[in-house]
Amino acid sequence: MKRSEPALTPEGHSVSDHGSGGRVQPARPGDPSRTGPYRLIGRLGTGGMGTVHAGIAPDGTRVAVKVIHPERAQDPEFRARFRREVALSSRVTGPHLVPLLAADTDAETPWLATAYVPGPTLDRFVTAHGPLTDGALYCLAAATAQALAAIHGAGVVHRDVKPQNVLLAPAGPQVLDFGIAHAADGTSVTRTGVMTGTPGWISPEQYREGTAGPASDMFAWGALLAYAATGRLPFGTGAPDVVAFRVLSEAPDLDGLPAPLRRTVGKALSKDPADRPSAAEAAQECTELLAAQVTQVVGGDSIPATTVDMVTALWDVPAGTDPAWQPPARAGRPRLRLVGAVLLAGAVVGGLTGAVAALMPGDTTKDRSPSPAAPTAPFASADAADGKGGKDGTPGEAPAADSAAADDGSATVETWNQARTAKGQEEHDVARAVMHDEDVLARDEAGTGLTPRAVRFHASRREVYFSYVLDAPDEHTSLIMETEIARSMCLTLRDVVLAIHEDLPYRSYVLVRETRGGEAQVTWQESFVTDPECLSTVEEGTGDTWEPDETGLGEAMIPSSDDAEIEVADRTAKEIIRRTNGMRDALGTGRELGHEDIMVGFDPANSAMYVWSDHLDWNEQEMNSWASMAAGVACRALLDRQQAAGDAWPYSRYAVAEIGGSGYLMLRWDKPTTRADCPA
Repeated sequence: MKRSEPALTPEGHSVSDHGSGGRVQPARPGDPSRTGPYRLIGRLGTGGMGTVHAGIAPDGTRVAVKVIHPERAQDPEFRARFRREVALSSRVTGPHLVPLLAADTDAETPWLATAYVPGPTLDRFVTAHGPLTDGALYCLAAATAQALAAIHGAGVVHRDVKPQNVLLAPAGPQVLDFGIAHAADGTSVTRTGVMTGTPGWISPEQYREGTAGPASDMFAWGALLAYAATGRLPFGTGAPDVVAFRVLSEAPDLDGLPAPLRRTVGKALSKDPADRPSAAEAAQECTELLAAQVTQVVGGDSIPATTVDMVTALWDVPAGTDPAWQPPARAGRPRLRLVGAVLLAGAVVGGLTGAVAALMPGDTTKDRSPSPAAPTAPFASADAADGKGGKDGTPGEAPAADSAAADDGSATVETWNQARTAKGQEEHDVARAVMHDEDVLARDEAGTGLTPRAVRFHASRREVYFSYVLDAPDEHTSLIMETEIARSMCLTLRDVVLAIHEDLPYRSYVLVRETRGGEAQVTWQESFVTDPECLSTVEEGTGDTWEPDETGLGEAMIPSSDDAEIEVADRTAKEIIRRTNGMRDALGTGRELGHEDIMVGFDPANSAMYVWSDHLDWNEQEMNSWASMAAGVACRALLDRQQAAGDAWPYSRYAVAEIGGSGYLMLRWDKPTTRADCPA
């Protein structure tokens, strides 16, 4: 049923490897959940200096947070160097540099945060796709030289120029870790005089004298360009002493490098630092070469004025798949409290005067555009479509639609199509409030592509439906926005249905995402009566704030000797396994899973039941679908046992997790009080 120990061994990555295009790795036991103002949701890489975490700022911005290893933080000399390097790096800005956003060098565990830039590192791209060619190569040369010119102009030496520190971002090449990597594992002479660094990127003077200045960066830049153009290091590979001999005494191998670039790169690889161009000189030469490339593509009359614009005109390197960033848990999101429902409540209490009309999305008195028309999907019956209500004008009952619902009773696109528009004054009040508040959210979050569409009602299912279009720029933004849409919907319905129109039958809400020319999709279904995440008291700090962690997961993996725990865990695991195998087609599971893949255990200290799987072949959507199903089964199993055993059953919380060789990822958790709290 359970295993005694998790296999949570970290994978090795460069400390700067946060743009590789791979999936964000789960956090490991002991990883912080927050550093400074950033919520940490997983790992992006590890190195000799520290661990790079995937972080999210309070405004939802993605960041890379580097947390120094604790043993490094205890070294006063390291801390002093780190403090100096951060101070220097904070002065460096430029269009091809990953900016330093914040740092705390005096914290017990020092850290720094940079902007997160999607895209593969140069070494990963070359390994997967081969050398850069044509315009992309000239873009790389000009952008990286310009980045080094900005670094050197601020009095900073990078000291760790190499393919792992160049990101091929959608907007063009980006240089990172300037002045930082040297603080821990960059090229330098140690106290014992032993050279450290990566063979092939170490300049002759570093071998001879142990010093690294701007000219050393330019030597590494020349090697970088040769590698990008040929896929080979210009002094080859092999034992460190053999590579060192070639660097000190042999000419570089530049075969395959385009002739226009070969002169500049050859100068950069000169044995004597004085013979190398400065970064500014190399940037000027490479920009002229780039301009010639642009001229061939866009014509002489349309040459962009700046290097950045030239890079934009020619850069066509695909960024690949961006890491799968999990949205922050809703308990940790800012409490977005919109005003529409509150204003509408006042208007209703005051007699539903004409002021209510000013709250509708179609109001144009302040240069606002009308909301789009409702979707044209057909209703389930003529009665639902003709707008007839009861004798007193109250909402009429839609025909029962259980047959259209999913097997477990959850809402579907069919039940949404069977729902109807508002009937009667009370439902119109609800629809106006929902549309107003979601419209406010859309305007507050301009740029996310949220367009409110319509509100519908399904009286027999006691559901209020809200449909929308969301043209978010990426999956992360989409997940964050749908969380906020749900929160706004929940708060509005609590204010209007529960506080004002108590006779309405509705108790849950459903979000439906429409696509332009595609099929609609149900994205969220939840009770607004029992959902603890949008109760008014939550904003005052009450409610259950427990979150699962590695300690609880470790406890759950210890085999239980309690008969009741064993019985519940076994029954719950069997049901989840049965349903998982029943979802094989939807999940894309290649084989039937069993108890060795899906397990259940208990954390007595936090009264929590954990469900976890180590089946790592699901993608993000499939994993979330499985987690939702497993959470529903676990939730109902807990409540059933509580009802049967009363106070004798100590467990009131559940958590669903995925674990693997690099750590774990918490997917769902809650403290339910009724079955309505359980995922459908």
